[in-house]
Amino acid sequence: MRPAERNDGATVDRIAAVLSAYRPGDGGLGVSELARRTGLPKSTVHRLTGHLVAAGLLARSGTDLRLGLRLFEIGQLATGHRDLVDAARPLLADLRSGTRNTVHLARLEGTEVVYFEVLPGPDAPNLPSRVGGRMPAHATGVGKAILAFSDAAVVDGVIATGLPRLSTRTITSPAILRRQLQRVRDDGVAYEREESSTGTVCVACPVLDADGAPVAAVSVAGWSNRMRPERVAPAVRAAALTLSRVAARRPD
Repeated sequence: MRPAERNDGATVDRIAAVLSAYRPGDGGLGVSELARRTGLPKSTVHRLTGHLVAAGLLARSGTDLRLGLRLFEIGQLATGHRDLVDAARPLLADLRSGTRNTVHLARLEGTEVVYFEVLPGPDAPNLPSRVGGRMPAHATGVGKAILAFSDAAVVDGVIATGLPRLSTRTITSPAILRRQLQRVRDDGVAYEREESSTGTVCVACPVLDADGAPVAAVSVAGWSNRMRPERVAPAVRAAALTLSRVAARRPD
C-alpha cells in the first residue's frame, strides 16, 4: 500500500470514529468529549470536526457539535431496500394496531441486526431497539429468523465471534442456537423469550427474496406476561409473506 493510501485510510478511520462516538440520547458534544471517546488528540478532533461541519455531517450548537442533517439524508438512502421499507410501513402499522405491541423491520449486518423501522406499541415495554440501532443477531427474534435461512457460513461467522449474553436467558451455546435455527427453518417462525431483555418476548418471520435468501425480518415484541407469541405469529407471518413478494420482484 502506498503512503498516500495509508493516509487516506487513517483519515477515514478517524472520521468514522468521530461520527460513531455519538450515542442514543446524545445532543451536542464538545471537542474534549469527542477526543475522550475516540482516543484521538484534541487538535485532530478539532480539525476533523471543522471539515465535517463544512460538509454538513456535523452542525455547531454553541461550543458543541451535533450530528448534521446531511447524515439523516444519507441514512435515508443507505438501506438499499427503500421500496421494501416503503411497502412495509402500512403492514407494520396494521400489526401494531392489531397487537398493540412494538413492531420491527430489520436486516442482518455482519453479526448484528440493524433496525430499519420500529413502531412502539401502546401496550409494549420500552425496548432497546431503535431505528438505526443494532443488536446481536443471536439474541433477537429478527436475528434468528434471518440466520435460520442464511448460508451456513453466515451462521458459522456469528458463532465464531462469540455469543454475548444480554440477559440470563440469552442463548450462548452454539449447539442450542443451531438447534433453534433448524426449528425456525422448519416452522418459518422465530421466537425470542426474554433473551434480549428480561420480561419481553418476540415473534419474528423472515422476508425472503425470489431465491429464498433472507433480506430482512419482521417482528412483534411485548411483555412476556401479556403477549402470547403463538397467537401473534400468524399475523407476523402474513406480513412477512407479503413483503417477500415485494422482495421477489426486486431486479437486484
